[in-house]
Amino acid sequence: MDIKISQTANLPSYWGEFKVKVFKENFKEHMVIFKEPFGEILNTRIHSECITGDTFSSLKCDCGEQLHASLEYISKNGGMVIYLRQEGRNIGLLNKINAYALQDKGLDTIEANHQLGFKADERTYEIVDFILKHFGITKINLLTNNPDKLKSLKCVEIVRRIPIQIKPNKYNIKYLKTKKERMGHILDVV
Repeated sequence: MDIKISQTANLPSYWGEFKVKVFKENFKEHMVIFKEPFGEILNTRIHSECITGDTFSSLKCDCGEQLHASLEYISKNGGMVIYLRQEGRNIGLLNKINAYALQDKGLDTIEANHQLGFKADERTYEIVDFILKHFGITKINLLTNNPDKLKSLKCVEIVRRIPIQIKPNKYNIKYLKTKKERMGHILDVV
């Protein structure tokens, strides 16, 4: 992997004061937002970019609310958010909006991705291993509901899974049910 790494800078935010560092992998710039001290076991959220949820507060998903809950948790308990530039489960923004249009016609997220020629989830997590090694992290508590993230990390021991349960709304209930029933996400809310 040919990775370029930025300097560390301060990032004061609504949730508290963090540090930030960027890891550039080809054309993707992944951001790591962290609060020290780390301790022996690092609280970690691996979050894939969702401009509609993270930036524009879309109610069609739970992404923005998961990101905000993670930042709040890490602000209080220390740790890091690894913000991966893998928009739309790594199909890109244009294809994600095309998938949204198919969902508006009744398809679920998996069916929409398949109709566009993609797998249900195109994300990969090798860069996460690189980032955790860079910081010297060997044990983490992973803030996730996604079983694929629990299986994908190779360089660390996952000591505990910390769930992030977001209350469903009328716009994302089908999305959350699909994540739970068809993708195996560990959700109690639907």
